[in-house]
Amino acid sequence: MNTKTKAFMAIGMLVIFGIYFSNKLTGNVVAGEFDSFAQCLTEKEIKMYGTEWCPHCKDQKGLFGNSFDYVDYIDCDKDRNICTLAGVTGYPTWKINGQNYPGTQQLSRLSELSECEL
Repeated sequence: MNTKTKAFMAIGMLVIFGIYFSNKLTGNVVAGEFDSFAQCLTEKEIKMYGTEWCPHCKDQKGLFGNSFDYVDYIDCDKDRNICTLAGVTGYPTWKINGQNYPGTQQLSRLSELSECEL
């Protein structure tokens, strides 16, 4: 590789990293694959109850990727009374149409239960 090619590649990498870290620092969210699905869940008042320390909750959030930002999420460590009133006994729990669905739910299952297109 000649010097010009190396310089061009280095500049390109700097631009990519700059955009990435700029979004991280400013809080801009890169569009996720399931944004419209997560937004539909929230529009239908479907909620996920969980905690930050719960490994299954982390797995559930991971299925959504960046799109989890659009899910109506209640942290039961911060809002214990809300979770108690909702009948939450384990994490994660999804409340859909007044019914609780405990445990990690596949996105396809959430789509079936909610009638939100995946």
